[in-house]
Amino acid sequence: MQFWGILQQMLRTYPNTTLDKLEFEKIKEQIAGHCKSSLGKKQVQVMYISTEYIEIKKWLEQTHEFKSLTQTGTYFPLDYLVDIDKELQLLGIMNAVLSEDQLVDVKKTCLAVRSVFNFFKHEEVLYPNLRSIVADSYYEKKIVELIDTVIDEDKLVRDRASKELAQIRGDLSKKRTELNKVFNKVIQKYQQAKIIADVEQSVRNGRRVIAIQAESKRQLGGIIHDESDSGKTAYIEPAETIQLNNDIFDLERAEGREVYRVLRQLSADISVYRELISVYQHILSQFDFIQAKAAFAVRIGASYPVLKESPEIKLRNAYHPILWMRNKQSGKETIPLTIHLNQEKRILVISGPNAGGKTICLKTVALLQVMLQSGMLIPADERSELGIFSQLYLDIGDAQSIEYELSTYSSHLQTMKHFIEFADSKTLFFVDELGSGTDPALGGAFAEVILERLAEVKSFGVVTTHYLNLKIMANKVKGIMNGAMSFDEEKLLPLYQLVVGKPGSSYTFSIAKRSGLPESMINRAKTLVDIDHLRYDYLLSMVEILEKKVKDEAEVILQKEKEIQVGKDEVSDLKGKLLKLGDQMHALQINKKNTSPFVKEAERQLQKLLRDWQTKKESEKEVVAEQTQVWIEKIEKANPQPAKTKAKEATPQMPQYEYIEGELLPGKRVYIRKMDKVGILDSIKGSKAIVMLDLLKLTVAKDELRLVK
Repeated sequence: MQFWGILQQMLRTYPNTTLDKLEFEKIKEQIAGHCKSSLGKKQVQVMYISTEYIEIKKWLEQTHEFKSLTQTGTYFPLDYLVDIDKELQLLGIMNAVLSEDQLVDVKKTCLAVRSVFNFFKHEEVLYPNLRSIVADSYYEKKIVELIDTVIDEDKLVRDRASKELAQIRGDLSKKRTELNKVFNKVIQKYQQAKIIADVEQSVRNGRRVIAIQAESKRQLGGIIHDESDSGKTAYIEPAETIQLNNDIFDLERAEGREVYRVLRQLSADISVYRELISVYQHILSQFDFIQAKAAFAVRIGASYPVLKESPEIKLRNAYHPILWMRNKQSGKETIPLTIHLNQEKRILVISGPNAGGKTICLKTVALLQVMLQSGMLIPADERSELGIFSQLYLDIGDAQSIEYELSTYSSHLQTMKHFIEFADSKTLFFVDELGSGTDPALGGAFAEVILERLAEVKSFGVVTTHYLNLKIMANKVKGIMNGAMSFDEEKLLPLYQLVVGKPGSSYTFSIAKRSGLPESMINRAKTLVDIDHLRYDYLLSMVEILEKKVKDEAEVILQKEKEIQVGKDEVSDLKGKLLKLGDQMHALQINKKNTSPFVKEAERQLQKLLRDWQTKKESEKEVVAEQTQVWIEKIEKANPQPAKTKAKEATPQMPQYEYIEGELLPGKRVYIRKMDKVGILDSIKGSKAIVMLDLLKLTVAKDELRLVK
């Protein structure tokens, strides 16, 4: 995409320090740290914040797919990534020559891309958005074949790269073999003369030389190339090897020229594919960048939220990623944030005591929006819903300007002027302590006017304040709502939880009292405050205290409900045992033809257990359960064979009832053929039916039932 096209699609921020104040650069540094190469890091540096729905959606889905790929343990081929920008520049210059190392880097880049293409042959369906990166490209095997023909595994030009090179290297091999023979004979001769130094031989100026004692250097023919620092050793090229060395030197130069010619020809052949190789590098850099975003998302527990085209913010259990990482390192808990800004409620005014988390809330919403529109998954519940904004304005912190001789308040007003002039319905703004820096009464008035204007143009935003008039205004002006940071007045500690729908108290006097200021000074200060203001702040604090009590009581009730549910589960379990006992007892009645005293005793005990269960206290029902289990074991011993086997042998009759046609429905009278009993149908579950027989609930096969009068 051309630069101007990208510029038009970028999120407009104001002032130019916005992203720095939101610590977005730290997020980019984290992602760069997960990159496997400089290719991915370059992508991090050129990443931009888009305002195009389709583009952002594609980025998010690609990151989400790679995150899924990583979490399932699927291998993705990104083992070899190297920056070949210099090589690509050389390939664009006529007659430029790439070295053996550079050509091998080009080859490995092509092989890395080939692995990526092969991956998507098998994973095309699961990762469609990742595959789209390579959809418009193809793998050209000719590039690797050309390089392999010339360069071997040791990054050296092959002998067979050309006939001339093969001939030269053949001659070189012969000359070097001949030189070795002659050189060894000379060494033997000098050893016999006992003038060889300890080193024997070395290389100087590219020539093989013999190390001899310096005082003997005039006795020998040859060329002196060097002497040791002590002057005791001289390095001489023997006269017998001078011509051979000259021949080898000439052949080596010829070899160098031929290697250069071969590399130049290979570079020219490869340059035809320069644009394609450049695409390959871009593909690899994209995947490195995406995998880094996915790795960071896994690290901070980020998710893929619901993306909407129109402006909206609906964050569930969101948190600031930098704060979360810091707290995790120090073992602290990070309180999640839930906030919803829509067309009906576009602006949130957050109030509450200092150090209660108001600014963190503001920064969290702003940073996550920037991350989202950069194609990053965000640390929030996947049910979160975020729209797209075209502008993001921020006014936070001390904005004094020495250069322009502006005070903090003047600088704030300059920023607010820009907000008012350029904000629209696709603008997201954030102001920390709106109207601060001047007389509270006047500053509060200006803050109210500014907020009214931003509400009129339907901008979205989050504002923090201590001003009473803004808290009251939020309940009256359409599109603006109150929010408060929870505070424990008893402990005078912030809870860092945002509660939307009501303003918060600043707890000024409570904090002053806890800090140790004299009671007389606090009371004197109260007399200087407008009574309505004091009363309003007091009511806000009382509301928070009452809400906390209600919340605590609700938690107690919830715990009791859980305990009751556990008791219900135990009741259900015991009822199941009693039903089992009843089934077994009736089966035993059929088997024993109702003549056994044991059967009568079992029936009597069953009736007793049922009555006990209904009358016993919760603490005593465990005894009933134990007794039930005892009778189940007794009946199982008395009736070892399944009732079905015995029942099949019997042909029960029903002289006193008549069959009727109709549907088996709860409440109907039914005849149980296997048990020769009549009961009331309670319910049907699949192929089974529950029948009430006196005080018992029996489970029988549905096929065994017939409707009777």
